[in-house]
Amino acid sequence: MGAPEVTKFLTSLAVDGRVAASTQNQALSALLFLYKDVLAIDLPWLDGIVRAKRPERLPVVLTREEVRAVLQSLDGVPRLMACLLYGAGLRVLECCRLRVQDLDFATNQIVVRGGKGDKDRVTMLPGIARAGLLEHLEAVRARHRRDLAAGAGWVELPTALARKYPNAGREWAWQWVFPATRVYRDRLTGQRRRHHLHESVLQRAVKAAVRKAGLAKRASPHTLRHSFATHLLEDGHDIRTVQELLGHRDVSTTMIYTHVLNRGPAAVRSPADRMFGGS
Repeated sequence: MGAPEVTKFLTSLAVDGRVAASTQNQALSALLFLYKDVLAIDLPWLDGIVRAKRPERLPVVLTREEVRAVLQSLDGVPRLMACLLYGAGLRVLECCRLRVQDLDFATNQIVVRGGKGDKDRVTMLPGIARAGLLEHLEAVRARHRRDLAAGAGWVELPTALARKYPNAGREWAWQWVFPATRVYRDRLTGQRRRHHLHESVLQRAVKAAVRKAGLAKRASPHTLRHSFATHLLEDGHDIRTVQELLGHRDVSTTMIYTHVLNRGPAAVRSPADRMFGGS
């Protein structure tokens, strides 16, 4: 297969946009691996092929009234989790994987550990969730005590901490803030553990809440994080601060939220509004 054939193959993947850019790049990487590592054939021209770029998509953002309507349509644990997504800018899995020690009620902070890119960051603990979290943790702790009494109460620990601290998996500080309702037995250790609540629970609850609120937007739990960032920028907060709260590596990722500010992209007012006095 020569350069024209490879180029034609990669081009065919993108016909009508039916194949994502990541799929095209994966196919190119597979070809590079085949020639270089399997067939041991050096084809320098393969390195010159331009990789597909992911198209930029604007995020779906809810207004403050729409966020309020969605949150009011939720109850129980999903409502508490949704409050953290909107109030702290958490990703869905970051919220599901919160441990008790990550919540600092004294300083009103949440420590997000091992977020996207395996990075830690600190964000705020919203006051709207404080009382609910304290009440929720009391119920979780009572259930953890029952688990301990039944010979269970273990959770999975990150990296190699289980070898360094063999009993840490039963300590209260390492327990999930949002544990699953069922206990399972780990095949390797035989420990009876609880996993964190599966993200699909929150996804289904938010989808139902959006439908109940009558919104005409395709909103998901991640939309609450988008709304968090946008509303902070609307309130005049520095974009670098928002970048740090979101855990973005590049500020250009955070800049995408400027498109929905009150007066259009980059807060520019339409000349038509100036001419005809539009609001």
